[in-house]
Amino acid sequence: MAQSRKVIVSCAITGSIHTPSMSPFLPITAAEIAESAVGAAAAGAAIVHLHARDPATGRPDQRPEAFLPFLQTIKQSSDVVINLTTGGSPALLVDERVKPAAQFRPEVASLNMGSMNFGLFPMLKRYKDFKYDWEKPYLEGSEDLIFRNTFRDIAYVLKACGDAGTRFEFECYDTAHLYNLAHFVERGLVKPPFFVQNVFGILGGIGQHPEDILHMHHTAVRLFGDDLRWSVLGAGRSQMQIAATAAAMGGHVRVGLEDNLWIGPGNLAETNAEQVTRVRQIIEGLGLEVATPDDAREILALKGADQVSF
Repeated sequence: MAQSRKVIVSCAITGSIHTPSMSPFLPITAAEIAESAVGAAAAGAAIVHLHARDPATGRPDQRPEAFLPFLQTIKQSSDVVINLTTGGSPALLVDERVKPAAQFRPEVASLNMGSMNFGLFPMLKRYKDFKYDWEKPYLEGSEDLIFRNTFRDIAYVLKACGDAGTRFEFECYDTAHLYNLAHFVERGLVKPPFFVQNVFGILGGIGQHPEDILHMHHTAVRLFGDDLRWSVLGAGRSQMQIAATAAAMGGHVRVGLEDNLWIGPGNLAETNAEQVTRVRQIIEGLGLEVATPDDAREILALKGADQVSF
């Protein structure tokens, strides 16, 4: 893997995993998402990863019109790289999930690299009272949910977004997902460099043990060599430990309230910027630099903010 002293910090602003009752600080409205994204960028995030929510209920909303207000505000307020989800929600099919990225042609879009069980139901042990009637059934339903990302689905997203010059954050939740990416490389459907986001700690994917991190890293390096741009995210309380491990190994990192609602034991993070600031301290403590948005564009060979459609 190509080594760099510059570490790209991605920040996932709201996601679709956590429900509104879990934290009063989870960004819900377009104004909250925009403000939180701009704050994360000011704290040092080079990339913001974006989902939308229904402002009335906080439910994940994958309609392009739900994205447009905060996309325009963020672009006007910051030079941060914008990364749009094509994962959306595990309950949606690919033709719904891809619509915002296909329409707005961002510099980066996320792409899940395989079907998997995606278990959120253990959260019901910690949360009993819910503000909205959709939250509990949403979590309960994940016990019998397959997050569908077939080979045909993946190829569909690659075609729908890649032809516009959008590059991908390849989200890999297990070793097989790395091999799925290698399959699409062999087919000539994706070109280097490969921005690989290894996800640790989702029930249904690989765990959070240091050996799991090493295994995913070694496999990715073997498959993609110097074309690899390796990044990690840790779901939940191991977020910062996993980020520190990856940064020390020459990788990039992702934080944000999509992945973890907390800033420390018993303390909810009040902003995404708090988590960016904390991981920045870790990175700089290792003698490394936090990449700027323009650094990230160079490292990932992005097309530039002037080439998007919002």
